[in-house]
Amino acid sequence: MKKISLIIATATVLFFTLQSCNSQKMVVNREVQTTKDGKMLLGQQTKKQLLKEPYSEWYIKEHDEYAIDQNAIKHLKKAKINTYNITLVMGTWCEDSHREVPRLFKILEAANYPENRVTMIAVNRKKEAPSGEEGPFNIQKVPTIIVQKYGKEIGRIIESPQSGYLEKDLVEILKKDDSSFKDLLK
Repeated sequence: MKKISLIIATATVLFFTLQSCNSQKMVVNREVQTTKDGKMLLGQQTKKQLLKEPYSEWYIKEHDEYAIDQNAIKHLKKAKINTYNITLVMGTWCEDSHREVPRLFKILEAANYPENRVTMIAVNRKKEAPSGEEGPFNIQKVPTIIVQKYGKEIGRIIESPQSGYLEKDLVEILKKDDSSFKDLLK
């Protein structure tokens, strides 16, 4: 009888422990109101949040007006960009994010990159997200676009592209990862 009581007690403790772990879910699309910056997105986000006011004011304009380098898109497709993971750390308060984030999504759309493969983390002015999602990435400036394969960082674009074009910088990152594409992407 003591063994049965011990088994039941252990099972009960295990059940409640698992329940408490399952109840700690990640909040997605968190929006806060700030005194200095007005509405601000924080933490993990989806692109659809950028299509809502007040973010859509800058997102849609920049997205629609950006002229993509189609040659670079062709190279991104050949290099199979859709086999890479992309983490985007941005700030809805940041002018560089206002410029580069819509451009990035337009490039990824043109390259047929699955939207759900982009992990977007919005941070405050201290470059922090509420649950520390940005922690592993050592973010100093935003936006930061991190390209990964099999959990390993291949390269990143910080604040603005070195070449002046995100799509060209993405091609350069993919070139570094796979030597078989170096000749193809010249």
